[in-house]
Amino acid sequence: MSKRNSQAAKTAARERLRAERERQAKRAKIKRQIIVACSALAVVAAAGGIGYAIVQGNKPTRWEAAQDQKVVAPANTTGKDGTTVVIGKDTAKKTLAVYEDPRCPVCAHFEQALGPTIKKDLDEGKYKLQFVGATFLDNNLQGEGSRKALSSMGAALNVSPEAFLEYKAALYSAKFHPEETDDKFKDDAYLIKVADTVDALKNNKAFQNDVKNGTFDKWALVMNDKFNEDGEKYDFQGTPTLVMDGKKVTGGDGRSAPMVVDDFTAAIDKALKG
Repeated sequence: MSKRNSQAAKTAARERLRAERERQAKRAKIKRQIIVACSALAVVAAAGGIGYAIVQGNKPTRWEAAQDQKVVAPANTTGKDGTTVVIGKDTAKKTLAVYEDPRCPVCAHFEQALGPTIKKDLDEGKYKLQFVGATFLDNNLQGEGSRKALSSMGAALNVSPEAFLEYKAALYSAKFHPEETDDKFKDDAYLIKVADTVDALKNNKAFQNDVKNGTFDKWALVMNDKFNEDGEKYDFQGTPTLVMDGKKVTGGDGRSAPMVVDDFTAAIDKALKG
């Protein structure tokens, strides 16, 4: 190879090497720009996420918000804030007040054992039934199932007294009532699933919207306030508790609500005569 050709080859090689270095430098620069841009986006996204979390964290909970709402009383109620729920024939002279917490396992046992007897007594006009709901187990056990269930019972009452009674029986039934430590009643879908076993509530969009929107949340809270007030008045705290004419109706032990039909019937007959 001539000296001239050798020099030309070396020059061409250096040119190729320079061009390759420029291409690599250009690629590196682009890569750095992409990394910086992505990092900036990540910082913005993180800041936005933190900001969103702060905003969400400062928002009141559903029940804190409900405290500041105006009470929406369900249909078929009377009294201050609609907390008087009385069902039965007008001809019945006396009223049996029943105090229950939706998550209460003893209340579930009471309803399963005595619900049909109470329904029969109502149909016969033996007495009226007054329902007072409590939600103290949400505080004792953590959760919101008692409040959510009571709010949904308000939605059922808004449909009709009959729908309310049937829905209450379904919530307390052996099929649907959870263990008290299992907060199943907090889920709207579960409450609606139970409601679908009641003809008047099955696929009832108005009822379902009231459950999902918490229409009767504040009502549930003031119902619990009534439970607390009556508990002080009649000297009780637990559920179920029965009261007629201002006196607790108890079973054979003289302390607790009767839990079997014969005991219940005897206690009610005595209260009706008194």
